Amino acid sequence: MEWLLDPTAWVGLLTLVVLEIVLGIDNLIFIAILADKLPPAQRDRARIMGLSLALIMRLGLLSVMSWLVTLTSPLFSIGPLSFSGRDLILLIGGLFLLFKGTMELHERLEGSQHGGSSGPRVYASFWVIVTQIVVLDAVFSLDSVITAVGMVDHLAIMMIAVVIAIGIMLLASKPLTRFVNAHPTVVVLCLGFLLMIGFSLLAEAFGFKVPKGYLYAAIGFSVAIEALNQVARRNLLKLDARRPMRERTASAVLRMLGKRPPADEPDLPSADGPAIPAFGVEERNMVSGVLTLAERSIRSIMTPRTDVSWINIDDDPETIRRQLTEAPHSFFPVCRGSLDEVLGIARAKDLVADLITEGRVRRNRLRDPIIVHEAIGILRLMDTLKRSRGQLVLVADEFGAIEGLVTPIDVFEAIAGEFPDEDELPDIVADGDNTWKIDGAADLHHVEQVLETEGLVDEAQDFSTLAGYLLSRFGHLPKPGDVCEYEIHHDHFRFEVLEMDGRRIALVRVEKRPQELHADDASLAND
Repeated sequence: MEWLLDPTAWVGLLTLVVLEIVLGIDNLIFIAILADKLPPAQRDRARIMGLSLALIMRLGLLSVMSWLVTLTSPLFSIGPLSFSGRDLILLIGGLFLLFKGTMELHERLEGSQHGGSSGPRVYASFWVIVTQIVVLDAVFSLDSVITAVGMVDHLAIMMIAVVIAIGIMLLASKPLTRFVNAHPTVVVLCLGFLLMIGFSLLAEAFGFKVPKGYLYAAIGFSVAIEALNQVARRNLLKLDARRPMRERTASAVLRMLGKRPPADEPDLPSADGPAIPAFGVEERNMVSGVLTLAERSIRSIMTPRTDVSWINIDDDPETIRRQLTEAPHSFFPVCRGSLDEVLGIARAKDLVADLITEGRVRRNRLRDPIIVHEAIGILRLMDTLKRSRGQLVLVADEFGAIEGLVTPIDVFEAIAGEFPDEDELPDIVADGDNTWKIDGAADLHHVEQVLETEGLVDEAQDFSTLAGYLLSRFGHLPKPGDVCEYEIHHDHFRFEVLEMDGRRIALVRVEKRPQELHADDASLAND
């Protein structure tokens, strides 16, 4: 252990640690690229296992360095070329790097690693990736060990340097992997480095020594150019961010539709000028309504059974006439005794004409009812509404009971918001600053848009109205005055039941307060 007192030994240790890290960077980058082919939950485990195997392999090779010296002895010759054990290892390693680097480049450029545009990404097997990492470690460990043997004379210094270098790379593996995977051009550049290193190993196996300085100079120059490209890209993103969001979105949509945006781009606003607003609240709600329409259920847009206006064919003409006069609808389901006994669909003007001329509703003038199942998707429902020529569509459950009805205006309201009829009041009415009175039957999607929040809608639950949400939170039928609270991000919502209509929540007051104000009020109440 007298080397501990030798200053040159410590200088050699420091130099060897730096060289081991430099020699291990390409190994670490390749491990990061291979680990990206695994599911996210297994990537850290693969990186740690790969670097641990590299440490064990390098320590094992160092312990038998006397055997490494004999690898330079020729084993056989082919013409003027002679091959030693070391040459064979370099040859196999170089071919492996060239093959693997080429395949990885092909996958990156063709996009085949994603398994298709619509299907889920297909991940590689964990042990397949670990096996590739072991082979890669064997190649890079040999290069590292040979460098260590050529630099210092003490085995302990070699092992300490390897342990320190692997420990540093182990700590830096995750942030380096995150950086590499977040920048596709860097991945392609690193794969190019691997191809260059593989070619240098092949050349060295055939006796053509490639100085390491040339490789590192080329790598350093490429890294500098890529760094400038990243800076330029970031500046372009900052410059593009100064364009109005409406303009950028319109250009992106035009490109998606296969159309070119206008060539004459408007001047960018100055940094000191007024900020141009992006989409307004109503516009955001309409875009959100369009994008989420296909995912919604019919129950969330239909008129429920309790609010359906229908004609009982057994009623006297005066009752039917009064009902037609009071209701503003153009179409009515005509039933016998109950809504489940549907006879057909009739226009209001045809019913009035029948009552005037015949004194009754003629069944032969009724249209056949269109009934869909409640599980049908919104897009299929829209096709049905198109074929109905403006006629309403009835919605039935699995037992055949009528659950409600849908008209084209219901689909339009799901996108553009509420359009109350003459006999209806708006479901949501402002009652001061950040306070609303909301009908219990209000659609949850509409409530989220007005309150500018999220989390109320739960597709896994069988409710689509505010009343259904509150019933799920209370767990029982509430009484007027009962309160339910909801918190998300920096906002606090307070739902108070104001009115009950039998067993139905009829009216709710909603108050929205920032989380900070709610915390202050709670602390004052505790004091």
